[in-house]
Amino acid sequence: MYDEGTALAAGIADAGTTEDVAVAVTGRDRGENVADSDNAPERPAVDLTTAIGVATAVQNGWLSPEDAVEAALTRIRGRDRKLNAFSLVREEAARAEARAVAERADLDMLPLAGVPIAVKNNIDVAGEVTRGGSLAGSDAAAGDDHPVVRRLRAAGAVVVGLTHMPEFGLWGVTDEPGSITRSPWNTRYSAGGSSGGSGAAVGSGMVPIAHGNDGLGSVRIPAACCGVVGLKPGRGLVPAEVGLDAWGGMTENGVLATTVADTALMLSVLADRPDLADLDTPQTLRIGLATGAPVPLTHVDLAWTAAADKAAAAASLAGHIIGVAELPYQGVTFALLLRWLANAAREAAIVAHPERLQRRTRTHVALGNAVLKSGLLRASQVDRVEARLLDYFERYDVVITPTLATAAPRARRWHSRPWPANVLANVKFSPFTPLWNLVGWPAISIPMGLHPRSGTPVAAQIAGPPGSESTILRLAAQIEAAHPWQRVVS
Repeated sequence: MYDEGTALAAGIADAGTTEDVAVAVTGRDRGENVADSDNAPERPAVDLTTAIGVATAVQNGWLSPEDAVEAALTRIRGRDRKLNAFSLVREEAARAEARAVAERADLDMLPLAGVPIAVKNNIDVAGEVTRGGSLAGSDAAAGDDHPVVRRLRAAGAVVVGLTHMPEFGLWGVTDEPGSITRSPWNTRYSAGGSSGGSGAAVGSGMVPIAHGNDGLGSVRIPAACCGVVGLKPGRGLVPAEVGLDAWGGMTENGVLATTVADTALMLSVLADRPDLADLDTPQTLRIGLATGAPVPLTHVDLAWTAAADKAAAAASLAGHIIGVAELPYQGVTFALLLRWLANAAREAAIVAHPERLQRRTRTHVALGNAVLKSGLLRASQVDRVEARLLDYFERYDVVITPTLATAAPRARRWHSRPWPANVLANVKFSPFTPLWNLVGWPAISIPMGLHPRSGTPVAAQIAGPPGSESTILRLAAQIEAAHPWQRVVS
C-alpha cells in the first residue's frame, strides 16, 4: 500500500469543510436562505450551496426558482467587484427564465430545477453576443442556444451570466482590456484560464456550478486555481462545437463545481446520460502515480507534488493499488505547440475584425500561419503519443498527477505583455493538463488543500482512457470523502 507520509511531508494544509452549509429553507442564513415568510412551516435542512441542494429544494416546493436565482444575483452583486468573473450578468433575462422554469409541469422531475448557472462566453446563448474574450468577433447576438445550453435549460438550469475568458481561450490566465479575473482565495493571483471566470464564479459561491470548456486544460486549470472540481470529458461524450472545429478535436465542454456529486450531475445533463450521475463505489483500480515534470527543465513545486501524493494515499486507503510510474510524454510538447499555434490561426481567419486582435494573439496567429504552411502538422504525431499511452494503460486503469506545477501567475494585464512572457508563464505553471486534450481522453481536477505559502489551492488530476468518466468520478468521490475540501471562499 502507498505510504501517506510522503503527502504530509510537504506541509499541505487541509482547507476543511464549509461550515453550516446545510440550512433550513425556513429563515434566512447569511444570504443563502431566501424563504420569504417568517411563519413558513418547518422544512428539512437542505444544502443551498450546491446544485443538488438547490434542485432538491425546488423539486420539493421548499424554494422557488425565482428565489434561487435572486439569491445568486445578490451574491454576484456583492462579490464580483473584486473578482471580475462575469462579463455579463443577465439580471432581467434570468428572472424571466426562472419564472418560466417555475411554471413547468415537470418541475419536480428536472435534475437542475431552478439552479443558477454561469456559461463561459464562447458558446452561444440566445440573445447574447458570443465574444470569446475578444473584440475581433461579430457584434451580432446569437440567434439560438448552443446544444450544451439547450440541454442545461431543458434540465431546469437558469443562465444568470456569461463569464470572462482570455482571447480565443488561448491562455492559462484570464484577463481582457479593462478586466483581470482573480482567484477568490488570494486576489493577487490569477483565477487561471481560459475558463477563469467560471472558476472564480463557482469558487466564490456566486453560482454552484458553471460551464467551461477545455482545449489545453482550460477547465482543470481554473478549477485548480479556484479550489473547485473541474472535469473535461472525453471526446464525443458532450456536444463540443467551440470555435472552429472544436480546436481540431482538442476542446470539450465540461463542468466546474464545488463537489464531485454536482460535477457528475451536470455531466449527466450535458451528455444526456443520466447514469453518469451515479457515484457507486468503483471496483478495485490499478492507479499509476506520475508526478514527474512533463516538460524538460520544468520545476514542479513540492506542494503540488504532495497534492498528487495525498490523492494517491487516499485511494490506497480505499483499497486501490498504487504504482509509481511516469507517463510517456515523448513527442507531446512538440505536437501540442504546433496545434496551439495552428488552432489560433484557423480561428483568427474567420473573425470579423482581425485588426482588433490583441498583440500577443497576433504574434501567436502569425506563427500559427507559418505552421500551417510548413506541413509540420501531422496526425501521426498524435497517433504515436496515443499508442504509448495505450501501452501505459495496459497496466493501469487511471493515473494521478498534479494538476499544475506551480501556483497561477500573478493577476495582472497579461494581454498587454509580450508573447514570449505569456507562453513562458503558461508552460511553466500548467504542463500536466494538455496531454489529455491532445488525445481526447477524460480528466478531472480535484482540490487537495492549500499551498502553505501562497494560501491558494493545490489540486490533483485524475485521467483515464476513453470511456472512463464514471471511473474517474467515482474515484474522485472516494478521495473527496477521505479529504473533504472547503468548497467556497468569499
